[in-house]
Amino acid sequence: MIDLNHIDELARRLSSLVPPGLRESRDELQQNFKSVLQSGLSKLDLVTREEFDVQRAVLLRTREKLEQLQRAVAELEAQVGAAPTGSAPGDPLPPRH
Repeated sequence: MIDLNHIDELARRLSSLVPPGLRESRDELQQNFKSVLQSGLSKLDLVTREEFDVQRAVLLRTREKLEQLQRAVAELEAQVGAAPTGSAPGDPLPPRH
Protein backbone atom coordinates (compact mmCIF):
# COMPACT_ATOMS: atom_id res chain seq x y z
CA MET A 1 0.00 0.00 0.00
CA ILE A 2 0.87 3.67 -0.23
CA ASP A 3 2.74 5.14 2.73
CA LEU A 4 0.22 7.43 4.43
CA ASN A 5 3.01 9.54 5.92
CA HIS A 6 3.92 10.72 2.43
CA ILE A 7 0.28 11.60 1.73
CA ASP A 8 0.01 13.49 5.03
CA GLU A 9 3.17 15.44 4.27
CA LEU A 10 1.97 16.32 0.77
CA ALA A 11 -1.41 17.41 2.15
CA ARG A 12 0.37 19.63 4.71
CA ARG A 13 2.49 21.18 1.97
CA LEU A 14 -0.56 21.85 -0.19
CA SER A 15 -2.46 23.44 2.70
CA SER A 16 0.54 25.67 3.46
CA LEU A 17 0.21 27.12 -0.05
CA VAL A 18 -3.32 28.35 0.67
CA PRO A 19 -3.60 32.18 0.66
CA PRO A 20 -3.61 33.86 4.10
CA GLY A 21 -7.31 34.77 3.89
CA LEU A 22 -8.26 31.10 3.80
CA ARG A 23 -5.89 29.91 6.51
CA GLU A 24 -8.69 29.59 9.10
CA SER A 25 -10.02 26.60 7.14
CA ARG A 26 -6.52 25.16 6.75
CA ASP A 27 -7.21 21.94 8.72
CA GLU A 28 -10.32 21.26 6.69
CA LEU A 29 -8.43 21.89 3.44
CA GLN A 30 -5.60 19.65 4.58
CA GLN A 31 -8.08 16.82 5.26
CA ASN A 32 -9.71 17.39 1.86
CA PHE A 33 -6.31 17.34 0.12
CA LYS A 34 -5.48 14.11 1.93
CA SER A 35 -8.79 12.49 0.89
CA VAL A 36 -8.37 13.53 -2.74
CA LEU A 37 -4.78 12.23 -2.81
CA GLN A 38 -5.75 8.89 -1.26
CA SER A 39 -8.68 8.51 -3.65
CA GLY A 40 -6.58 9.34 -6.70
CA LEU A 41 -3.72 7.05 -5.73
CA SER A 42 -6.05 4.16 -4.91
CA LYS A 43 -7.31 4.23 -8.51
CA LEU A 44 -3.80 3.71 -9.87
CA ASP A 45 -2.52 0.20 -10.49
CA LEU A 46 0.45 0.42 -8.12
CA VAL A 47 2.47 -2.24 -6.34
CA THR A 48 4.57 -1.98 -3.23
CA ARG A 49 8.34 -1.84 -3.43
CA GLU A 50 8.45 -5.29 -1.83
CA GLU A 51 6.17 -6.78 -4.51
CA PHE A 52 8.26 -5.10 -7.21
CA ASP A 53 11.50 -6.49 -5.76
CA VAL A 54 10.04 -10.01 -5.54
CA GLN A 55 8.90 -9.93 -9.17
CA ARG A 56 12.27 -8.52 -10.25
CA ALA A 57 14.07 -11.41 -8.53
CA VAL A 58 11.73 -13.92 -10.22
CA LEU A 59 12.42 -12.31 -13.59
CA LEU A 60 16.19 -12.43 -13.05
CA ARG A 61 16.06 -16.14 -12.10
CA THR A 62 13.87 -16.85 -15.14
CA ARG A 63 16.28 -15.00 -17.42
CA GLU A 64 19.24 -16.98 -16.02
CA LYS A 65 17.37 -20.27 -16.55
CA LEU A 66 16.47 -19.24 -20.10
CA GLU A 67 20.12 -18.46 -20.87
CA GLN A 68 21.15 -21.86 -19.47
CA LEU A 69 18.57 -23.60 -21.64
CA GLN A 70 19.68 -21.65 -24.72
CA ARG A 71 23.28 -22.73 -24.12
CA ALA A 72 22.18 -26.36 -23.67
CA VAL A 73 20.15 -26.26 -26.91
CA ALA A 74 23.08 -24.70 -28.77
CA GLU A 75 25.38 -27.46 -27.48
CA LEU A 76 22.91 -30.17 -28.54
CA GLU A 77 22.50 -28.57 -31.96
CA ALA A 78 26.27 -28.45 -32.34
CA GLN A 79 26.51 -32.14 -31.43
CA VAL A 80 23.78 -33.07 -33.91
CA GLY A 81 25.31 -30.85 -36.59
CA ALA A 82 28.73 -32.47 -36.08
CA ALA A 83 27.34 -36.01 -36.44
CA PRO A 84 28.02 -37.38 -39.95
CA THR A 85 24.73 -39.33 -40.14
CA GLY A 86 21.98 -38.14 -42.50
CA SER A 87 20.36 -34.77 -42.43
CA ALA A 88 20.31 -32.16 -39.73
CA PRO A 89 17.06 -31.55 -37.79
CA GLY A 90 16.27 -28.34 -39.69
CA ASP A 91 16.77 -29.80 -43.19
CA PRO A 92 13.65 -30.25 -45.34
CA LEU A 93 12.38 -33.75 -45.96
CA PRO A 94 13.18 -35.33 -49.35
CA PRO A 95 10.31 -35.32 -51.86
CA ARG A 96 8.00 -38.37 -51.92
CA HIS A 97 7.48 -40.32 -55.12
